[in-house]
Amino acid sequence: MTLQTISNGPFEGQKPGTSGLRKKTRVFMEPGYLECFIQATFNAIGGAVGKSFVIGGDGRYFNREAIQIMLKMAAANGAARVIVGQGGLLSTPAVSNLIRQRQTDGGFVLSASHNPGGIDADFGVKYNVSNGGPAPEAITQAMFDQTQTIDSYRILETADVDLSICGTSSVGDMQIEIVDPVTDYAALMAKLFDFDKIRALFAGGFTMRFDAMHAVTGPYATSILEGVLGAPAGTVINAVPSEDFGGGHPDPNPVWAKELMDEMMSDTAPDFGAASDGDGDRNMIVGRGVYVTPSDSLAVLAANAQLAPGYAKGLAGVARSMPTSAASDKVAERLGLACFETPTGWKFFGNLLDAGKVTLCGEESAGTGSDHVREKDGLWAVLLWLNILAERGQSVADILTDHWATYGRNYYSRHDYEAVPTEAANALMQGVRDQLGALVGSTIAGLEVTGADEFSYHDPVDGSVSHNQGLRLWFAGEGRAVLRLSGTGTEGATLRVYLEQYAAPEADHGLTPDVALRAVRDAVVEITGMQAHLGRTEPDVKT
Repeated sequence: MTLQTISNGPFEGQKPGTSGLRKKTRVFMEPGYLECFIQATFNAIGGAVGKSFVIGGDGRYFNREAIQIMLKMAAANGAARVIVGQGGLLSTPAVSNLIRQRQTDGGFVLSASHNPGGIDADFGVKYNVSNGGPAPEAITQAMFDQTQTIDSYRILETADVDLSICGTSSVGDMQIEIVDPVTDYAALMAKLFDFDKIRALFAGGFTMRFDAMHAVTGPYATSILEGVLGAPAGTVINAVPSEDFGGGHPDPNPVWAKELMDEMMSDTAPDFGAASDGDGDRNMIVGRGVYVTPSDSLAVLAANAQLAPGYAKGLAGVARSMPTSAASDKVAERLGLACFETPTGWKFFGNLLDAGKVTLCGEESAGTGSDHVREKDGLWAVLLWLNILAERGQSVADILTDHWATYGRNYYSRHDYEAVPTEAANALMQGVRDQLGALVGSTIAGLEVTGADEFSYHDPVDGSVSHNQGLRLWFAGEGRAVLRLSGTGTEGATLRVYLEQYAAPEADHGLTPDVALRAVRDAVVEITGMQAHLGRTEPDVKT
């Protein structure tokens, strides 16, 4: 057992995005690449001496090998204790929960979330701080600064740790605890939800399908839904995590979860359908014959959360990311709740949650969560829906219909233009940015532009300001569009265009989103000069 200092680095492009550092798997496998990023992270947080961490990932290719490297580096950097999920597996919300429950100094999530896995696909590393949430911008900036000057990393030359058996061991002076990935998380869920009520729902013949998409939520869903709650065997499909997610794309949306969508729209559909993503922090909700958008799901959960024991005292407030539809705003306004709009990235919810200003948070990208952890939580959202269904005794479709009749409907869709040449994407955004001052009052594609800006967020807790968080356009009749470039891809740029049109409670709620949003979409295509910049106007993915 030898302590080594290896000369290496720096590597270009190690700037963490909204959810950590994501690159192609082969990039992370380059000698020293992962090591220098981990060393830079330790350096950025004042070192690892005497500190404790949680480490786990979604089981994608290179997950186990990366954990072995990180354990040896943590020991070499003087860490006192590391908690690791058995087999190297931990969902992102489970990591957050363990950080909070075990009061560690932070933790590492090894995942590229909903991105594909495999040696020729994607890998990622995210650092979470002691509240269980993603590192705030000040820390990710310090990490990036370190990556630009790093010239060596410290590692212990020693045998690999057996991650297959729960228990404690040590590497050098550092204690390692291997824990069952599900146990602590399941105990938390049992405190939040009426498991007896949900168990009775299944016992009464309620049917469900949960697509784990060959990802990390499989063991969690199988244990809780089929084991604890008594759902029939086979309720959870694609339940065994695989290194390449069964060759699929672990993104819970109607495009990539087609198997589930086809079943839910068929004549033999179960009562309820759901899916989760690679690392377990996103969710998709589907009723028999009806898809629930993430924005609508957040709004319905906000309006009904008090039906679950963990939220029986009511909510402090609701927060949503800026691109998410304003459906939850309508709920907050009617119920007298505080309401916040933040940039994309779960880390922006952390201060609001820690300060007790909000209880529920959500993003249009299928992330929903509450103050139980500091991450979005896919299975939590599914369990809250089940609790609401058990209490209300209605179908998903009926709950949606009642919700729209009370609060109105925010028709909504997200259009993703993937792998766009970076220069073309930047030129399109700059073109809109240059027009912002002149757009208000003009009529584009038959719609009057009533507002246009570039979103900046002023954190009400710590006073920090985050600029350049997306371009916003408002239209007469409560229409809205948002444009932003995503930071979650690994090649080129992804242009995301978010379209929204509000329909009041007495309006027609039976339109298809394409019809309801056509005017807003046409205005955006004209304002952006999309055909000229991208050579197309149709997105790769529409959700």
